[in-house]
Amino acid sequence: MKKLLYFPLLLSIALSSIACQPDKEKGREQFRQRQQAAVEEEQQEEQPQQQDIATAEYDDPAEVAERERTPSKPNTAAGDKVVGVKDGDTIVLLINGEEVTIRLHGVDTPEKNQAYGQRAKQFTSDLVFNKNVRLIVDSKDRYGRTVGTIILPDGRSLNEELIKNGYAWHYKAYSKDMNLANAEADARRFKRGLWADPNPVAPWDFRKNKTSSTRTKSTANAPIPAGATKRKVYLCNSSGSAVYHYDKNCSVLKRCKAETLAVTEAVAIREYGRRVDKTCSN
Repeated sequence: MKKLLYFPLLLSIALSSIACQPDKEKGREQFRQRQQAAVEEEQQEEQPQQQDIATAEYDDPAEVAERERTPSKPNTAAGDKVVGVKDGDTIVLLINGEEVTIRLHGVDTPEKNQAYGQRAKQFTSDLVFNKNVRLIVDSKDRYGRTVGTIILPDGRSLNEELIKNGYAWHYKAYSKDMNLANAEADARRFKRGLWADPNPVAPWDFRKNKTSSTRTKSTANAPIPAGATKRKVYLCNSSGSAVYHYDKNCSVLKRCKAETLAVTEAVAIREYGRRVDKTCSN
């Protein structure tokens, strides 16, 4: 009788165990799926890092060093159009429909009738004529021209390129730019352009000699005042000066930024081509 009473209970437990078996299998399967998803996600996170490492391992060290050493070129927007080239260091820009003469800052190219003068003009023309460039204004000169730096479409400086390639001097009287100074030193060292000549003449000396020669010719037969061979006068040793002074304290002479010379009046007239200054002569 007792056995008959326990039998339904055992049967109930067995049936419950059988009924729970699918739920356990389902739970295990879900757990395995979650584990697999977690592993795959972790692998995806590690993959970009591994790719970066692989790329770095196969980069050419020389190329990497070159990229780090070479600065990126400046982004130069199109500027004003070059419509004329007067000589190596003077160009004409079309700015807002108006032609403006630009004198390159810190640069002095040979004169047109001087050695390398035409070559310098051609060099400038090849780089800028009919192209858009950017102007960096520095100042105005005594002739009313705009003085500045011209930036080429590729970001280089025309001023520096002229000097670096031996078609111009660094105009140190008006510029302390070390880039231009170094460019001239480099051109001298490798004898580029005009530096291939044994005795190149600076443009300012060429202009001074030409002016002095012209004045001497025009005054070679000028009349000499009585006592001029003994009378001492004073003059400013500058190519921009055309007069001599009787009084060394003359206000005009005091404005001289060059050396003041004391010579006879005859020498001032015949050799320097000067005339008497009327400001302090009375």
